[in-house]
Amino acid sequence: MHVLATDARSPSPAALEPASAEWAEALIHHRQTILPKRLFEPGPDAAQLERILATAGAAPDHGELVPWRFIIVPASERSRLADAFAASLLERDPHAAADDVEKAREKAFRAPLLMLAVVDTGAPGSEIPKAERYISAGCAIQNMLLMATALCFASSVTGGKALRSRELRELFALRETEDAVCFMAIGTADRNKPIRQRPQPSRYVSVLAPKPDRVSESAAAPPSAPAS
Repeated sequence: MHVLATDARSPSPAALEPASAEWAEALIHHRQTILPKRLFEPGPDAAQLERILATAGAAPDHGELVPWRFIIVPASERSRLADAFAASLLERDPHAAADDVEKAREKAFRAPLLMLAVVDTGAPGSEIPKAERYISAGCAIQNMLLMATALCFASSVTGGKALRSRELRELFALRETEDAVCFMAIGTADRNKPIRQRPQPSRYVSVLAPKPDRVSESAAAPPSAPAS
């Protein structure tokens, strides 16, 4: 069992069990995307859902604005989401085939737990810029995905053109400064799949090089005299 400090202060390294880092590393790398069409019951119960949602609050949040929110789409309202998906497709393509419209509708009924992630981008000139708000939302989403993984659920994050549609914005009553970012789907995978090969840090990490003039000055400088 891996125990964290339970008070509001940041835990010191001594508050973590020695194996906690290894456990956290394994959890992070075990998370993978399972498409919503592969997610079935059971989904999280009320207590598990509360634990998943609570982890979003631990995301970095400059200014403590909580510039994001999550809207759960219960089973009773999935048909309304299906209508919005269909209307969005027909808005983009009035001549869409009936089969394509039905496929768009069907997406609303996938996964036991479906949530829309929304970011408040702020008014023009806001002290906390849009990019920082999106970063905070991304961290909140990742926290929830990891907690879902820890609870033995599979999950995915999906996007699409419908997120920018008038129909979807009206359905979720989004404010002018709010963006629909993605849907989060959580449930039980119908089958396991291999963990994909993760990119190595060398692919995405570099070191800021010194200025060229500093390099040349360093090369031209005479060696220091040895200490007497």
